[in-house]
Amino acid sequence: MRIGVLGGSFDPPHIGHLWLATLAADELNLDRVLFVPAAQPPHKRRHRMTAAARRLLMTRLAIASDPLFELSPIEMERPGPSYTVDSMEELRRLYGDRAQLFLLMAVDSLAQMDSWRQPERILEMAEWGVGPRPGSAAPSAEWLKQRFGAAVGRIHLLDGPGLAVSSTQIRHRVAAGRAIRYLVPRAVEELIVDQGLYRRRS
Repeated sequence: MRIGVLGGSFDPPHIGHLWLATLAADELNLDRVLFVPAAQPPHKRRHRMTAAARRLLMTRLAIASDPLFELSPIEMERPGPSYTVDSMEELRRLYGDRAQLFLLMAVDSLAQMDSWRQPERILEMAEWGVGPRPGSAAPSAEWLKQRFGAAVGRIHLLDGPGLAVSSTQIRHRVAAGRAIRYLVPRAVEELIVDQGLYRRRS
């Protein structure tokens, strides 16, 4: 079984997340994509975030209509900061030899990988599927070879259009009373409206 793993704060989940998962499934022939909301993203500790339970619910609603997608609450159930290496180790133990794991990310996340905890260990456990993002250039083959050496073959640059949508942008639009229809799944939009999420954010 070939399983993609897409982590993030999902505050809120949007069409960019869904498209990246879809693109990766198509390019890498994935059988399933796990969406893994982070309970405490280490790089966002200083930022106010929506409660974990609400982000988990929004993610569940966002992926409900696609049988290829599955919600994984492993980071919500683990105390402390949500490090990718810990999640991949847990998934590796869970699936064992029954699955080949692919960590999915946009190219701007790849550019920040040296700030991750144990990126080489992550690459040992899972191949990487790297999607495009407008405004972020794809890494050159030369840079990838220099940075990752023999493991470069485990990194796959996905070929497809990138979407310039971000959770920050969506939160700002909601706070300003502007439309977000079609930037997020309809069920997510309805939850944001019904619960008054992001209204007080600047």
